Amino acid sequence: MGTRESKSALFEAIAVMGKAFASPRRLELIDLLAQGSRSVEELARASAQSTANASQHLQALYASGIVTREREGTRVRYALAGDEVLALWLGLRDASAVRLAEVERAAREYLGQEVEAISRKELIERLGRDDVVLIDVRPPEEFAAGHIEGARSIPLDELDQRLAGLPADSEIVAYCRGPFCAYAHQAVRRMREAGRTARRLEDGWPEWHLNDKPARRTRAA
Repeated sequence: MGTRESKSALFEAIAVMGKAFASPRRLELIDLLAQGSRSVEELARASAQSTANASQHLQALYASGIVTREREGTRVRYALAGDEVLALWLGLRDASAVRLAEVERAAREYLGQEVEAISRKELIERLGRDDVVLIDVRPPEEFAAGHIEGARSIPLDELDQRLAGLPADSEIVAYCRGPFCAYAHQAVRRMREAGRTARRLEDGWPEWHLNDKPARRTRAA
């Protein structure tokens, strides 16, 4: 008790979780699971890797306590182990963006030219006044797993066809997976090119969920 060896063993045990974050592929899987639970096959498709490779990474995340898993027939479904894991991932992501110049550069290259954003606080006020249209441009299965209350599901690949159905005299706010998700940036550019007033939410669904704002949460189909 209280020995150097026991202290080292404690930090070694904690490091198991930290080591699981040391893979870009696993970070992408964590980011996808921040939107809701998914099967191995769904995660493999969404992250553009083989099912075998995704399964290997998910097993490592499971062994480190980052995800849980549940068998459904012949499939295995994974989810983040809890909100503390989600907060850990978001903290790592945001700290890297602030402290590492290469992350900021990579984000700019990936997202393209910045588009105007609206804060979470302002959006809540606007939703309370019912003077803004909120659209969720993530894939339908992510919307089904959980979304901001009052949002309409309009996946990015359906936006051009469905834009005419949105009120022409209201500002439109688009949101997606978070600040490093390109869907909302692309949606705002398209809407502005079409002459609409549009902004993106400064963050995304995971941050909204963690801050316990009005939301609809269900299990993804």
